[in-house]
Amino acid sequence: MNGFGKGAGALVFLALFSVVLARARGPQSGDPLAARLEMARRTRNETQLQSLKTELEERTRQNQGDAPNEYELAKAQGYLADVYLFRKDKKAAAKAIDSAIEWARRSIADNNQSADAHSLLADLYGRKISFGGMLAGPKFGPKVSEENKRAMALDDHNPQVWASQGRQYLMAPKMFGGDVSKAIESFQKSLSLDALQDETYVWLAKAYEQQGENSKAREAIQQALRLNPESPFIKNMSPAF
Repeated sequence: MNGFGKGAGALVFLALFSVVLARARGPQSGDPLAARLEMARRTRNETQLQSLKTELEERTRQNQGDAPNEYELAKAQGYLADVYLFRKDKKAAAKAIDSAIEWARRSIADNNQSADAHSLLADLYGRKISFGGMLAGPKFGPKVSEENKRAMALDDHNPQVWASQGRQYLMAPKMFGGDVSKAIESFQKSLSLDALQDETYVWLAKAYEQQGENSKAREAIQQALRLNPESPFIKNMSPAF
């Protein structure tokens, strides 16, 4: 696979990527800080996210080489990128994505057996494409594919892994492996493993919309809103019929 993107529509989708899926299923899911991060994900509350980022940065300074902390910090930076994009500050969003990529890479360097971290990095590379100009697709598209393959090899029962693969199929041009039907299958597999992923329902809706199945897309959005009715991500990403 050599590139991502389908014109302006692809840039919008990728710019609004959620860094990670609905629930905090990562290495620190039992940590109170991870629970707070999940709550901040649901609301994309900037004040909470900034506070969590500061706490996680302090943790990483005190415990260098701690892959779970680095993973959570990458997620926090990705959520902040969404906040900046919602207010159309693309420069700040691009900077946050670069930071998120760096922390995800560090996490994998310290523990390359985490499917969650590889899936997260795949999504972050996908987001990077929307900030990188015409050469970003050929540069980062293969990285998306490589990280998703590693994640799938590590844990093919992980909902995050299937959802990330779905985004890859949805966002890649057809000539580079894009396939909306496979995207739908991947999102459905992800939701069969964890039906509480509000943001994965949004991506499923996007895939249905591309196939012209608007009634199914509306159903998916309604399910997302039932799970997280106040989500700014859902409101920004919902298809326009």
